[in-house]
Amino acid sequence: MSTNAAFPPYESTDDSGNVVGIDADIAAAIAEKLGLKLQIDDMDFDGALAAAQSGKSDIVMAGVTVNEERQLVLDFTDTYANGVQVVIVPEGSDITSIEDMQGKRIGTQRGTTGYILCSSPVEDGGFGEENVVPYDDAIAAVKALKNGQIDCVVIDNAPAQELVKANPGLTTLETEYANEKYAIGVAKGNTALLDAVNGALKELMEDGTIQSIIDKYIPADAGSAEAE
Repeated sequence: MSTNAAFPPYESTDDSGNVVGIDADIAAAIAEKLGLKLQIDDMDFDGALAAAQSGKSDIVMAGVTVNEERQLVLDFTDTYANGVQVVIVPEGSDITSIEDMQGKRIGTQRGTTGYILCSSPVEDGGFGEENVVPYDDAIAAVKALKNGQIDCVVIDNAPAQELVKANPGLTTLETEYANEKYAIGVAKGNTALLDAVNGALKELMEDGTIQSIIDKYIPADAGSAEAE
């Protein structure tokens, strides 16, 4: 499994340097079902997608949203969770709605759907590439926000809540920026692997394993990821 372990609670590294989180636990459960041993390789987000594409990794799990662009180069499993994109701002910010973000400097994680959506032209519902600053990970984006280098950060709700909790003085807008579905990516045309992973995923959803993994990391009242 290739991933970008800077996206809590889906994936992050613990004090020993191990990758932990929702995706790591689900991947371990899938590997166990298939009688395989899980090895997780941590890299940047674009690299994690490319690794699965080229066969350097068997699967990519990194809170990956399925979009048309990615479907051209990867095949995807069924959805296993929902990702809601939200906006982090400093408390007292003059950004109080999505509309207020026009003309502001927006931070995102490089290669993510948050970046793709925000950097698209204004006529397509984005804010224009010139207004978006991509960072290697969400933690770096939040640091830049605290330093006043950008005005807001667009990222998934679950990691956003973790980052806001860890950084007093920050908050999220009440309005969602986007609502997406997460899936596991495999190399294009590898139907045997895709079918095997989908089969394991289906069993893990039906027996409640996936929901219990998500509930372990995201309390039910956060409502930011629901297995489907």
